[in-house]
Amino acid sequence: MSSLVKEDLEKKLFKPLSQNLYEFIEIEFSVQDRYYLCVSVTKNEEVKIIMVKHYRIGLDEKYEVTKKWSLNDLQMIDGKEADTDNPFFDLHFKKVYSLEAYSCASKYSFARTVNKLNHAYLKKDLQIVNFDSTYINDDSIWSSNNKDCLVLMRICFYAFNLVCLSLCPLPL
Repeated sequence: MSSLVKEDLEKKLFKPLSQNLYEFIEIEFSVQDRYYLCVSVTKNEEVKIIMVKHYRIGLDEKYEVTKKWSLNDLQMIDGKEADTDNPFFDLHFKKVYSLEAYSCASKYSFARTVNKLNHAYLKKDLQIVNFDSTYINDDSIWSSNNKDCLVLMRICFYAFNLVCLSLCPLPL
């Protein structure tokens, strides 16, 4: 489903603006409408963070840009609490925007993408606080380009260990 939404966003919104969509996450912004937080790169290699409203008129899907920021203006991403599994985070521009992602995994996916694009295009000192750095930085042992595959990999590792331990004979 999300790949279809991404394809639709690219076709209807980002390609006409001559931008490449790198990442989008669904955010809880309004009860009635769906909103997405998108990260894109322009032809001039400027990284943009865009809030998009998604609504339907009849059978047609419509997208409307409601807010647009430059990554250059982003001072900090605050994940609120690194020790708990919550979807809340703040984007610090001249004003602080408190947002709620659809899931904690999507919050981390957004932060990873912003971090990666910052290193690729701006190389500025962007503060990413109150996130578990193991899941944010590409230089960590558990990092992955397959986004949240690393969580599944860890679960499989622990499950394998449990199976091995359960097969060990108990001393009598």
